[in-house]
Amino acid sequence: MNKKEVDNFEKYQTQLEGLLSEIGVLAKKSPNDGVNKFKLIFINEVIQEANTILGDKYKPFDSFNEFDEDELPSNSDVTFIMSQYLNCFEKLRADNIYADQKFEGNRYVYNWFWRIDGKKSDIKTAQPKKIK
Repeated sequence: MNKKEVDNFEKYQTQLEGLLSEIGVLAKKSPNDGVNKFKLIFINEVIQEANTILGDKYKPFDSFNEFDEDELPSNSDVTFIMSQYLNCFEKLRADNIYADQKFEGNRYVYNWFWRIDGKKSDIKTAQPKKIK
């Protein structure tokens, strides 16, 4: 990944997390209710960009590209798909970061950074999450 791809990745990962949080609240209240068309337009916009970022290697489902606006998906359907996308984003991130280990005091401290163009960078990131 290059610097621009990392910036784009972080933007869309944050948007996916926000959308999942919002739709997750709706899914708890009314899992089978359909997502309104206004929200679905923005959800699909984020998913389309996520597909570009993930590429064929990391995309969660080969047969899924976006939700059909004429057949509004349920809140739980959107939650399911968003969760899969976030897991795949985390896999892509985990494959493109490294830990810098330092001994401080009486223990090792790990700082995590992105690899840019295959090389170590100084762009910090979080420790990889355990993928569910």
